[in-house]
Amino acid sequence: MATVRRRLPDEVRAAAVRAGLAFAFALVAMIVATLASYAGSPMLTPALGALALGVFSTAWCLLDVVISRQIAAQRRRGPNSASPLEGSREKLRRTGRQEPLRG
Repeated sequence: MATVRRRLPDEVRAAAVRAGLAFAFALVAMIVATLASYAGSPMLTPALGALALGVFSTAWCLLDVVISRQIAAQRRRGPNSASPLEGSREKLRRTGRQEPLRG
């Protein structure tokens, strides 16, 4: 049976789309810089500048994805949970079940 995948929150999906677009921009800038380098064109300097901007924006957008995922997970856990791992053993103790053995 297929597992049900939870849909990403809107802000995480938007951040992922921005990261994908920034990566595509950096990839196009890299291709333009490579072709300008082969051709000996004066377009090489602006292409390298665009590549640097694309790499920076891609890193920034990936950081945005990570942070928005953490914020969405924290929002899903609720306001009273102190840490992400808090609930696992506490829920097992409350229900009276045994923890799985680690070996």
